Amino acid sequence: MHEIAIYASLISKELNLDYQNVRNTLSLLAEGATIPFIARYRKEKTGSMDEEVIAALQKRLQQLQALDKRKETVLVSIAEQDKLTPELKKLIEDAATMQELEDIYLPFKPKRRTRATIAREKGLEPLALFLLEQQFKAVEPEARRFVNAEKGVNDISEALAGARDIVAEMVAENRLIRERIRQLFHRTSTISSAVVEGKEDEGKTFRLYFEWNETLAKAPSHRILALFRGENEGFLKVKLSVENEKALPIIERVYIKEGSLSASHLKLAVADSWKRLLEPSIENDVRALYKEKADAVAIKVFAENLRQLLLAPPLGPKRVLAIDPGFRTGCKIVVLNENGQLLHNDTIYPHPPNHEVKQAIQKLKNLVNSYKIDVIAVGNGTAGRETEDLIRGIRFDTEVMALMVNESGASVYSASKVARDEFPDYDITVRGGVSIGRRLMDPLAELVKIDPKSIGVGQYQHDVDQKALHESLVLTVESCVNAVGVELNTASEQLLSYVSGVGPQLAANIIRYRNEAGGFKSRKELLKVSRLGEKAYEQCAGFLRIREGINPLDASAVHPESYPVVEKIASQIGMPLTDLIGKKDLRNAININDFINSDVGKETLNDILNELEKPGRDPRQKFEMFEFSKNIRSVSDLQPGMELNGIVTNITAFGAFVDVGVHQDGLVHLSQLAERFIRDPNEVVKINQKVRVKVLEVDLDRKRINLTMKL
Repeated sequence: MHEIAIYASLISKELNLDYQNVRNTLSLLAEGATIPFIARYRKEKTGSMDEEVIAALQKRLQQLQALDKRKETVLVSIAEQDKLTPELKKLIEDAATMQELEDIYLPFKPKRRTRATIAREKGLEPLALFLLEQQFKAVEPEARRFVNAEKGVNDISEALAGARDIVAEMVAENRLIRERIRQLFHRTSTISSAVVEGKEDEGKTFRLYFEWNETLAKAPSHRILALFRGENEGFLKVKLSVENEKALPIIERVYIKEGSLSASHLKLAVADSWKRLLEPSIENDVRALYKEKADAVAIKVFAENLRQLLLAPPLGPKRVLAIDPGFRTGCKIVVLNENGQLLHNDTIYPHPPNHEVKQAIQKLKNLVNSYKIDVIAVGNGTAGRETEDLIRGIRFDTEVMALMVNESGASVYSASKVARDEFPDYDITVRGGVSIGRRLMDPLAELVKIDPKSIGVGQYQHDVDQKALHESLVLTVESCVNAVGVELNTASEQLLSYVSGVGPQLAANIIRYRNEAGGFKSRKELLKVSRLGEKAYEQCAGFLRIREGINPLDASAVHPESYPVVEKIASQIGMPLTDLIGKKDLRNAININDFINSDVGKETLNDILNELEKPGRDPRQKFEMFEFSKNIRSVSDLQPGMELNGIVTNITAFGAFVDVGVHQDGLVHLSQLAERFIRDPNEVVKINQKVRVKVLEVDLDRKRINLTMKL
């Protein structure tokens, strides 16, 4: 707890947060509490911090812990070299960042043989120190003392060259110099790129960057990632640079005294240190920093897009006929009941080359009637618009909605182990159709079965730090799942695994118990699940729902630990618990101060009252119908000036991509999203938002569509 207090003090100052709230939050995290649980059920301890702030605390805590661990390693390493002085130890212990620590450690870091180490082996270090002292003594006579053919120093020039190599390395390892040069890079450096000779045709995707130069500090994150991608793929040469005329004086002011007899040698050593050692080293440091910053922006964009996609409005429990459209291979049909269970599968061939339109229409009519279909879901891939037209032209005996569904990731699910385990007797085409239908009914429940990176809502997701991306996306999925809540008796194993405190192993155990017991009758029954103890129960219980269970509160977001409070409220106003749930204006019927105690504060009590008034409320918006503009089927149908219906499919730092029903998303650049200036597309649009756009430009060869929302 002492360490927690120290970390809490540092973090509270850095983030300008209340110390006690930070300390309480870090303690809860250290005890194994999850971010959703802390944000939802421990508001008194955290000062009502939201999940984003708690996640930031957790990340900063991990950074500080990693820094302290590295300090221990550095101290041991230097001590083993018998070079650890009290002053150096304090310097290391006081280092505030990993960069600062590594700069301190650099002169002591074990390294391969360098020109400087070879010179030291020849006994030339005293000569290097003589040059640095800049005494008013002639250099050549001093250098002659170090000429030694046996050691490989044949003359004065070789002695001085070796001494300059030592000085060059000392300059490059000077932490103050490194920091000043690093600051120079941040202030003035440029990022430039050129095409690799002979790669002009192969790398035409990057032709915009064949001759590129801009100030690094002003370069947007997506462009930095694009340049680095071009470099990694072997098409571009990318360099970060500052002017020599600005860098060299910074070093010379520290090392060279005007009029010194050693000055000419030190100038040579400084110039060599800059070009051979310091510039490439600092460039790498700055590259890594800007890459990390660009990664953070891209990961944040991806996570926000994923959140919006997962929290898309669900259609709800309807009987769905889902179609995975195609031309040559036909359209795969699946029929799902209200719970998403597969009832039937078939194939129709209404499109070229078969043209079996009449047979397809009759089969669709029969299936709609036989299974009492409410909705027909059509995947938006190949032949999607043609299939939608076919459906909308059929006169069914009952009213049936026809909807286009984004099928990104359906093929990934259909080939996954999850799909094979769920449908071992069906091929991938049937599984893909099931995924299309289910994601219309409940996007969250279906999309958690797919690797988030395969859903197609990010930018440069394959170029960013994969560990950081994975951690961010997992946190996002967990946040969405717990915000909505999970039906304990119907949820899939994958959905359960994202519930606070559960994870894959306990999710499998829950499913096993559920199957053996015929379902859960109460939340308390979770404690009978193998390996699900009191701690896991505390973390997960409030996010799991049981409809028509023994205790009506089990269908709400009220945590079991707060049941006594609700029972006390019911008792005070003389109302059965079942009548209390769903009662409007409940807070007007009680004095909330009567129920506040050391365990239940005002924030928790307000959450309880809100939940009792609207138990099990789904935070997602209501589902809305959407239709693409008619008579627009392909990119060739588009003309500048056309106004179209569209749906936002992806958001990046530079704009939003909109599906207008032509199998190729168009880009609404950041500057075209609104009449006013905006920095972030999320100020204006969200994933799955229905929008009206105008066509600005169509490039048929490159299949690029430029759109505007400035109508």
